[in-house]
Amino acid sequence: MMTISSRTLAFLFFLSLLSSISLADNVNEDLEDLEQLLSIDEEEDKGGAAQGKPSEAELLSRAQRIVVELNNENVKRVIDGNELVLVLGYAPWCQRSAELMPRFAEAATALKEMKSPVVMAKLDAERYTKAAKLLDIKGFPTILLFVNGSAKPYTGGFTGDEILIWVRKKTGSPLIRLSSVIAAEKFLKKHQIHVIGFFESYEGIEYDEFVKAATTDNEIQFVETNDVKVAKVLYPDIRSNKAFIGIVKTEPERYESFEEKIEEENILNFVEVNKFALVTSLTELNSARVYSSPIKLQVYFFAETDDSKPFILLLQDVARKYKSKIMFIYVDSSEESLAKPLLTLFGLDGKRPLVTAFDNRVGSKYLMDSDITTQNLEEFCSGLLLGTLSPFFKSEPIPNHSEIIEKVVGRTFDSSILDSAENVFLEVYTPWCIDCEATSRQIEKLAKHFKGQENLKFARIDASLNEHPKLQIDNYPALLFYAAGNKSNPIKLSKKSSTTELAAFIKENMKSKTANTSSHDKFKKDEL
Repeated sequence: MMTISSRTLAFLFFLSLLSSISLADNVNEDLEDLEQLLSIDEEEDKGGAAQGKPSEAELLSRAQRIVVELNNENVKRVIDGNELVLVLGYAPWCQRSAELMPRFAEAATALKEMKSPVVMAKLDAERYTKAAKLLDIKGFPTILLFVNGSAKPYTGGFTGDEILIWVRKKTGSPLIRLSSVIAAEKFLKKHQIHVIGFFESYEGIEYDEFVKAATTDNEIQFVETNDVKVAKVLYPDIRSNKAFIGIVKTEPERYESFEEKIEEENILNFVEVNKFALVTSLTELNSARVYSSPIKLQVYFFAETDDSKPFILLLQDVARKYKSKIMFIYVDSSEESLAKPLLTLFGLDGKRPLVTAFDNRVGSKYLMDSDITTQNLEEFCSGLLLGTLSPFFKSEPIPNHSEIIEKVVGRTFDSSILDSAENVFLEVYTPWCIDCEATSRQIEKLAKHFKGQENLKFARIDASLNEHPKLQIDNYPALLFYAAGNKSNPIKLSKKSSTTELAAFIKENMKSKTANTSSHDKFKKDEL
């Protein structure tokens, strides 16, 4: 498949918006015009062969011609008039649409070369709202496969190869069959990652399970052969004539063989666990697959590209020991859209290389606060695997001044709230919360009203910068009353309560230190 620079791809995408293909009044004419244009391209290719390869711009321009431009008038005819139609719904202002369009065109070119019956089409869903409504396109970009007029959601990846693989799998070609060494060598140049299945014959229970797995998987190209010599081109370590399945990748751990019973579920699990590199670089294209990986223990290494180089081999060595148990991911700290959401969970800025981890089974996160060495990283990973690491909770620095409303941070939550002998009225807020500012003013009035009350204090905590295992709030602002002597069962108050209602509640629920102490002493005496 042709490769084109990102700058050229983006430029030609926007150019294509200005000069889309003009469609005729019926589907046959649409496709005839398209074929004529493509025939011209083919003649130009033959005539210009002696002058060298066409430019990137020329290649993509021809690819864009293959993609039919839908509008309000022709959309129903194209969808109903073709058995298979893959539609990309986009908006001109959408950056992700701009990135996806040329990849979509690349896949269209490859499908045409394979003489696929799939019609590739695109729709400016913002301009042609009637057509977008008919196809139920609501977000951008959206890809849908129409089979005899019925839509199926797209569940594949977003490179040209991944779109191509998904379309072939969902339209009856889940496998590529290789019958010669030359074909295998050609295949190997095009496919960096693939699953190979070697079977003496293309029939039987094990072969059927392999085909089912190839059909169900959405991302990886499966290939089959019954010739050992052909198989060895793709996977040199095949040593027997028995049924064999393996995955091939482009990294130091290039080959992985399947050792379990040949059943669809086992094959799919093998592919899912082994399709990533020892250390996977997080990108916009693979982020969804990384986050949804069946490997729930994940270690993230953050560093800018230049700073990461001394650590990558170290990470690979450790990752090799925890293969299939812990997933290792590298995040470029300078890629703000990828790094910032993750770093914010730890309250960190990523200015220096650092290692974090997530246990997605229980939703816990961890921070390695020691130097990044092989020994320290192995100890950290061992603790993650055994469940002996202490979860990380964000905290601002401990404040060094007091106010009428005490500022509580993650590190002081125990001493200020849970271990305090006083009744505590706690306001939980975030800077981005719309209603929090009005609530804060309300609590400040209450704090002034009750100023001097010995057995009561008011406190507030910024939940965007501070966490505590016993403070689990997902709706802001939140108002909690921790009664003296019963801090484990805070009372949650409605944020819609008036100042008068809150004041009445406080008076009714306050318990004096003396009464609390007397009760506590009595309880101790009763125990004795």
